[in-house]
Amino acid sequence: MMRFITLFITIVAILGCNTATKSSNTDLATAEIPKKIQLSPEELQQYETAYFASGCFWCVEAIFESVKGVKEVVSGYSGGSEENPTYEQVAYGRTRHAEAVEVYYNPKEISFLALVQVFFGSHDPTSLNRQGPDRGAQYRSIAFYKNEDQKKMIEDYINLLKSEGVYDRPIVTEVTEFEKFWKAEEYHQDFERKNPNNSYVRAVSIPRLNRFKENYKEYLKEEAH
Repeated sequence: MMRFITLFITIVAILGCNTATKSSNTDLATAEIPKKIQLSPEELQQYETAYFASGCFWCVEAIFESVKGVKEVVSGYSGGSEENPTYEQVAYGRTRHAEAVEVYYNPKEISFLALVQVFFGSHDPTSLNRQGPDRGAQYRSIAFYKNEDQKKMIEDYINLLKSEGVYDRPIVTEVTEFEKFWKAEEYHQDFERKNPNNSYVRAVSIPRLNRFKENYKEYLKEEAH
C-alpha cells in the first residue's frame, strides 16, 4: 500500500502538468536522452514484454526508454484486428489499431505493476481518443494484459486512482487482452532520439518526456537524470 500512496502523490503532481494547455520555454529545451545500447533479438528473448498505448508512440517510446529495468522499447500498432497495418492506415483511422509500444523489461529490476504506474503517470487517462494535440481512436489509452494476474493489477490500480479521487473526470483507459503487436516502420523507431529538432518532437514529445522525468525521478535510469 505504501507504494500506491507514494505513487498517488507523484501522479497528482504529474496530472497538473498533463492538463496544461501551453508549454513553457523550459519545456522546449532539448531533453537529455540517454545513449541506447542495441540488443540482439536473442538477447531480448530473456526479458518479459508489456504493451501500452497512450498517444503518439514517439512520445511513449522515449518515456519508457528512460525507465530503469527497461531494456528496449519498440513502436508499433495494437488493439485492432487488421493484419499488417501501415502507419498511413492507422494515422488516418482506417484500422482499429492504436499507436502502441512493446516494452522489454527485466522483472528483477522493475515489476509489471511499476510499468502500469509509469503508464498512468505519464499521460492523461481521462482524455477520450486524444493525447495533447493528437486526436482520434488511434491515440486512445490502452493497458494490455497477457494473463489474469496482470488484468487484476491494472484494474485494481484504476480502482485505487478512482477511490483516491486523483482525477476529476472518469478514467477512459481500455483494459484489453493482448493479442498481437505489429512493429511500426523502421523510421518510427527511436524517432525522438534521431530527430531532436523535429517540430513535433520539440513542441510535444520532449516537453512530455521532461515532465515525466521531473516528476518520476525514482524510476529513471541513472543516465536519464
